Amino acid sequence: MNVSPQLVKELRERTGVGMMDCKNALRKTNGDIDKAIQLLREQGLSKAAKRSGREAKEGSIFTYIHPGAKLGVILELNCETDFVARTEDFQELGKNLAMQVAAASPLVVVREELSEEIVEAEREIYRKQAESSNKPAQVIDKIIEGKLEKFYHENCLLEQPYIRNDKEKVEDLVKATIAKLGENIVVRRFTRFQLGEDVS
Repeated sequence: MNVSPQLVKELRERTGVGMMDCKNALRKTNGDIDKAIQLLREQGLSKAAKRSGREAKEGSIFTYIHPGAKLGVILELNCETDFVARTEDFQELGKNLAMQVAAASPLVVVREELSEEIVEAEREIYRKQAESSNKPAQVIDKIIEGKLEKFYHENCLLEQPYIRNDKEKVEDLVKATIAKLGENIVVRRFTRFQLGEDVS
């Protein structure tokens, strides 16, 4: 199928991917731009996965102060080189992640950072809720695991739905930037301050 230059240009602008890759993706998806974006993301994410083992020691510290100055975030985002740290895409990712932390209040970057005590306390709450429903034991276990997964999605930054597109996880946003910039990118840590709140 012949793909119009306008369609290729639009896909390039929306994904930041090279012209030939855009053209091929549009051919494979019969000119469907949304399917082409999905295809490029799948290809990009596989490239991003290969880069995840590389060390990321450069980067930037990002801050976000919510209007009214009662809520603020400091976030450290790392990459492999100072060159990438200064790119517009990296800077934009850092700002978006800081806003995500401000808006969605995650507890940690990834689920592995949650303490065993927090996870067990949540599990116990869900067990008590489920047991009061008089369901069989194996069903109760599935309910507990399902609720725990929901807890992870709400409280782990990379698993949260992205505030600007809830069909995309924050992790997908990071991986798309990794694929585009060609370097491993790691959200190292963040702190969220809310006026009058105790900092634990």
